[in-house]
Amino acid sequence: MNPPGVGPWEGSWPDDGRYDPELLREGDRRNVVDRYRYWTVEAIVTDLDARRNPLHVAIENWQHDLNIGSIVRTANAFNVAAVHIVGKRRWNRRGAMVTDRYVHIEHHPTVDALAAWATSNGLPLIGIDNLPAAQPIETASLPEAVVLMFGQEGPGLTDEALAACTGHLSIAQFGSTRSINAAAAAAIAMHAWVRQHAVIG
Repeated sequence: MNPPGVGPWEGSWPDDGRYDPELLREGDRRNVVDRYRYWTVEAIVTDLDARRNPLHVAIENWQHDLNIGSIVRTANAFNVAAVHIVGKRRWNRRGAMVTDRYVHIEHHPTVDALAAWATSNGLPLIGIDNLPAAQPIETASLPEAVVLMFGQEGPGLTDEALAACTGHLSIAQFGSTRSINAAAAAAIAMHAWVRQHAVIG
């Protein structure tokens, strides 16, 4: 079975500073789209920065939730402006599958610090949690520039986070379980934003 990615560059090397000499020589086995094959991490980030979506994602990190890495990976797929980790600075990166190299990760020690940052940048802070009074995300009109905030697996958003949010959205469910996986919920919410605001194609 052939390893993923591409092997060493064949032919004359490109005269382009975006390319990594080591990757050209050894091959590029990273999980990146074809347009970024052989590019340096810095070149990829620069290109992504030129077309970041104005969507921010915030995650409470009080219990070292294993879902955070998966959320970061999805955030990379949708090229969000930044991922904001609230609480403990350290988080489990395993689920991110190295995609955190290409996403801007910001740390806020408290919910109040995140809320202050969002206010200073003119961004509404919207909590995603299945609360009785929350508006269904399926029918909501999402702001184009926004911070979507997610809680921990199980307990969801803390009372402090719920109070800091300017709006609350829920994800429609039809089965017996009280909630869906936090990483899955984040993916659904981000895609809801994509359906309303992203430039497709």
